[in-house]
Amino acid sequence: MELLITYDVDTTTPAGQRRLRRVAKACEGMGHRVQKSVFEVVCEPAQRVQLEADLARIIDTNLDSIRVYQLDRGTFGAAQHLGAAVRPPHHGPLIV
Repeated sequence: MELLITYDVDTTTPAGQRRLRRVAKACEGMGHRVQKSVFEVVCEPAQRVQLEADLARIIDTNLDSIRVYQLDRGTFGAAQHLGAAVRPPHHGPLIV
């Protein structure tokens, strides 16, 4: 499955800055960063459940927001890139 994950973490406190780093690290372990707070992830359903559980444990639900969009397979390959965008190898090995 292909997922687009976006997040907005309140970084006005040191704790928020730590949460931001932890959210980014969790997403980096599963997908490709395509913008500062946007990741494209190709995973199996069980991996999605685990990632969402990990992210839910990290964030402060009163201050932070994460959105997970499930896309049709092949959507990433059909995406149009403008500017300094990089085309990540979604279906190749992920090296962390």
